[in-house]
Amino acid sequence: MKWLTFFFTLFIILIIILADLGALGFLKLLNQIPFADKVGHFVLYGILTLLLDLTFTRALPLPSRKLVVLRIALFLGLLIGLEEYSQQFFAKRTFDLVDLAFSYLGVIFFSWVAINKK
Repeated sequence: MKWLTFFFTLFIILIIILADLGALGFLKLLNQIPFADKVGHFVLYGILTLLLDLTFTRALPLPSRKLVVLRIALFLGLLIGLEEYSQQFFAKRTFDLVDLAFSYLGVIFFSWVAINKK
């Protein structure tokens, strides 16, 4: 699970860097589909959240699974907010509160999934 989480995190970082450079290639075609970018924000950040939650709740001997998940959600929320805000400073990017909302919804939903996973 650790390796999957590590490589998925790198994948997300790569997408962000390519988007900042305006070099998304074929992924740019997905943005032509209505709401595809919103779904992407929800799903990609959601999967990242779930992978981090599962990795850390299994690896750390902490008594409270909910506390670990909450801390990860807050940390990701901060990073996602900073990344969305930083888009104002790149010519190929645009800051969008709706994208940010879908990212946060992904974090919240998949955190809930991790907490309720048996």
